[in-house]
Amino acid sequence: MRWSPLALLLALPACAAELQPGTVEAFDRYIRQTEQRLDDSKVFLWADENADRARRVKAGEVVVEPFGGKAVTPVPSGLVHDWVGSVFLPGVTLERTLAMVRDYDHHKDVYQPEVIDSRVISHTGNDFHIYLRLRKKKVITVVLSSEHDVKYTPLDKTRWRSVSRTTRIAEVIDAGKPDERELPPGTGQGFLWKLNSYWRFEERDGGTWLECEAVSLTRDVPTGLGWLVLPIIRDLPKESLANTLRSTRAALR
Repeated sequence: MRWSPLALLLALPACAAELQPGTVEAFDRYIRQTEQRLDDSKVFLWADENADRARRVKAGEVVVEPFGGKAVTPVPSGLVHDWVGSVFLPGVTLERTLAMVRDYDHHKDVYQPEVIDSRVISHTGNDFHIYLRLRKKKVITVVLSSEHDVKYTPLDKTRWRSVSRTTRIAEVIDAGKPDERELPPGTGQGFLWKLNSYWRFEERDGGTWLECEAVSLTRDVPTGLGWLVLPIIRDLPKESLANTLRSTRAALR
């Protein structure tokens, strides 16, 4: 189905949403359960939980699936999206992989067109505070100004993990124009309110295994406007994760 620019323009004001405290509380609860599960897991890599999945990844496929078969969990006035993906980087060392993913000043070169600007705000040891300007395009284009706390943790000589948590996300109006402005966080179209990313790195089998579980929070689907909002909030989390893994592999080849 195609929609005219005029139809989209007229529909957008009705799509405005505001992040509610109860929505944040539900997301935080989901995150606590996710982090507890990851800490308690006896299997480091998600790919290793299924022999066929591991075979596909090792053969060169970028495998992305909804965690536990459930991509979306409704919460009050919002939706939690949980996707996990895996890719194998043959001939690439763990050291080289970590150096590339931590080079945040150049993420705007590696992960374009979704990342259109990036930089390190502060950095101490394995802890980073970074800025990313994101472009989300699906039916319409939304530009977001975001900040993230990222912490890397070595487990042993061949395995590391990291967690990235958004500390601020604001929608940018008239991005790239002289009069561009940021909306207050938690307002706007609500296509991305929060994002936590859990990364795992393991060097073995003549390369490095790279995995990410991305848990995001968006607005829910407004009555009568599912035709506009649903394709964005349903498909973008999976597409963003798959593109991130593919771009990382391409940059390290």
